[in-house]
Amino acid sequence: MTASKAPVPEAGPSAAAAARIEALRRQIEHHNYRYYVLDDPEVSDAEFDVLMRELQKLEDEHPELVSTDSPTQRVGGAPAAGFATVRHRLPMLSLANGFDVDEIHDFDRRVRERLAKQTGDPARSEAAVTYMAEPKLDGLAISLIYENGRLVQAATRGDGETGEDVTANVRTVRPIPLHLGDRFTDDAPQVLEVRGEVFMRRADFERLNAGLEAEGQRGFMNPRNAAAGSLRQLDPQVTARRPLSFFAYSVGFVEGGTLPDTQSGTLDWLRELGFPACPEREVLEGVEACLDYYERLAARRAGLDYEIDGIVYKVDALADQQALGFVSRAPRWAIAHKFPAEERTTTLRNVEFRVGRTGALTPVARLEPVLVGGVMVSNATLHNMDEIARKDVRIGDRVIVRRAGDVIPEVVGRAGGERPADTRAIEMPVSCPECDSHIERPEGEAVARCTGGLVCPAQRRESLKHFVSRRAMDIEGFGEKIIEQLADGGIVQSPADLFALDAERLEALERVGPKLAANLVNALEQARETTLARFIFALGIREVGEVTARNLATYYGDLDALMQADAEALQEVPDVGPIVAEHIANFFAEPHNRDVIQALRDAGVHWPDPPRPQAAEPGDAAPLAGNTYVLTGSFDTMTRDEAKAALEARGAKITGSVSKKTTAVIAGADPGSKVTKAESLDIPILGPDDLAQLLA
Repeated sequence: MTASKAPVPEAGPSAAAAARIEALRRQIEHHNYRYYVLDDPEVSDAEFDVLMRELQKLEDEHPELVSTDSPTQRVGGAPAAGFATVRHRLPMLSLANGFDVDEIHDFDRRVRERLAKQTGDPARSEAAVTYMAEPKLDGLAISLIYENGRLVQAATRGDGETGEDVTANVRTVRPIPLHLGDRFTDDAPQVLEVRGEVFMRRADFERLNAGLEAEGQRGFMNPRNAAAGSLRQLDPQVTARRPLSFFAYSVGFVEGGTLPDTQSGTLDWLRELGFPACPEREVLEGVEACLDYYERLAARRAGLDYEIDGIVYKVDALADQQALGFVSRAPRWAIAHKFPAEERTTTLRNVEFRVGRTGALTPVARLEPVLVGGVMVSNATLHNMDEIARKDVRIGDRVIVRRAGDVIPEVVGRAGGERPADTRAIEMPVSCPECDSHIERPEGEAVARCTGGLVCPAQRRESLKHFVSRRAMDIEGFGEKIIEQLADGGIVQSPADLFALDAERLEALERVGPKLAANLVNALEQARETTLARFIFALGIREVGEVTARNLATYYGDLDALMQADAEALQEVPDVGPIVAEHIANFFAEPHNRDVIQALRDAGVHWPDPPRPQAAEPGDAAPLAGNTYVLTGSFDTMTRDEAKAALEARGAKITGSVSKKTTAVIAGADPGSKVTKAESLDIPILGPDDLAQLLA
């Protein structure tokens, strides 16, 4: 297999030009590889520029020979109107975090125990695991798709399921190969997804900011913001002028070809293909070697020419990674060992209480602005009144502030030294600061809540903001200011009211002209088609995040079935415990919520129907027709969803709760309370072997 190349005419002067163009492109790619990957250039910058100028001249004379993967195309094209959405063929998962030695030891123990269970080899629970460790760069995750060696698409991570198409911008990032040239051999995949981090080196960041400030523009706060802001420019020519770097860290979707069988081998292979990879990576035996690596890198952190916020440990053997699998949105075979958050001291000026979409009141500290981890912090969370009491902080105190996980600012506690004489206690308001409704704090809960419900403008606003947000219904253009006008003006009382808006009503809002109004109406029209998981998440059910919403959609496949489930049945859904199950059941039991859901459906909001079991061939009998089964626990040979589909394909009905109408409960490993209920109702309990016989 070879990379696609520019067309070569059969004869004439243009044939000679095409041959020279191709030769120049290969030379330039070779020198880019030497410079960005091997850090061992063979020519000076001046000699490299001579090759680039010759190539540019030839392509100007023969525009029919220009291709998108030519090195000359890295200057960027015309500005884009916006970024299209890309759905990742394999989700780009996030990593679980560990903040201390005990959490890393627990991660290693879980890896060894699960490998012993999955492989059937008890000795693996005691054997040291081989890990690959590398710095966790503070940049922007990116997905690169190559077809037959040519870069065809680049996308941001986004929410893990979908990202933004930034192909035009990524083509301008010089360390990223546009095609893989002669290094792309016959046994390489026809389709290859390379994942990595776009970042900005410290020295490049300082030069960029100095240049921006010299032009009278505002500089970036830190290298991560600079990298993310540069890559997400609508004008690729702006991105082309920004000094972005790239390190590959894994392979995603692959079609055809053969790959190495280890994580470390994969990165070595990617490096041979022309992708830069972090030179600090190491293969380590056992958890103690990982912790030693962490200490060594932590000591050198300030001297690295790029910012890192921790270390990533990955099980090196890809077969072991597959055996370990995933949980929620994170792989079981990797963890990010984060460095301690940076802390600073400042003055707590005041405390205000913010009302969330569930009515929860969160105390927010208003601080004397202070730079923490490269970000100017003036507001920070105090979590709740119990935390305020535990930390013993008062208005007027000198307090310690940090960015938890290097992201969320929080007040850690009071700084040492004598307390100022004029401090005053922080008190929970007796009524809602938004609607004056009574504040209550249920027994056993740390959070106080406004009882106003949708009467409370803050709850209404926050619910609507959540509904239209990118990870929920993703209704583009409905920012905070527009939602606040719609909610505070009484124009929109519930999410269903959004879909009744027309251009005339929207144009009446402040700073909304005809073009924006038309775009908003179009965004609402597009949002009518969604997915069940997004819709469930958008409803804003208490403690139901994206992962839980996806699990509910996968398990039930149908909204009506979910709405009818009781709290006990809901606990069979992965990651749904008794408290969350109660919240879900109570939400769907509320008539107002059912009315809003029906109004949304009446407004045309819909999602694909769940897949139907394959119909039997004419004349075939459905052997399990008329039988109702309940599945509980886990099965070695298939997932519960696969078992459900297989049983339904044979005519059976699968329900989420046990009743007198249940034919039998099929129980795998670690079954739930359904077995106990089945025993109380004298309903047969079948095992994995019985399931196999049913499907035979």
